[in-house]
Amino acid sequence: MSAEARQYRVVGRVQGVGYRYFALREAETLGVCGHVRNLPDGSVEVNAEASPDALARFEEKLRSGPSFSRVEGLEVTTATARGFAGFHIR
Repeated sequence: MSAEARQYRVVGRVQGVGYRYFALREAETLGVCGHVRNLPDGSVEVNAEASPDALARFEEKLRSGPSFSRVEGLEVTTATARGFAGFHIR
């Protein structure tokens, strides 16, 4: 099965609450490659590549976030796979 790619923009209380590390742990658990970074507007951007099933499970995790976060919205965009190796925090 080929990898699909998604770009997520997570809004809410998602900076300063361990959200990027949460995304890293979940990505590694699910076999998702890509990266996560804070954006200047207070949101978090996630670029992810994996099987459709892994991306669906990852998206569920991104919607819930870590315990101290408050995810108010998740924008999902289909992206072009770039062949990421591993998952990284930027």
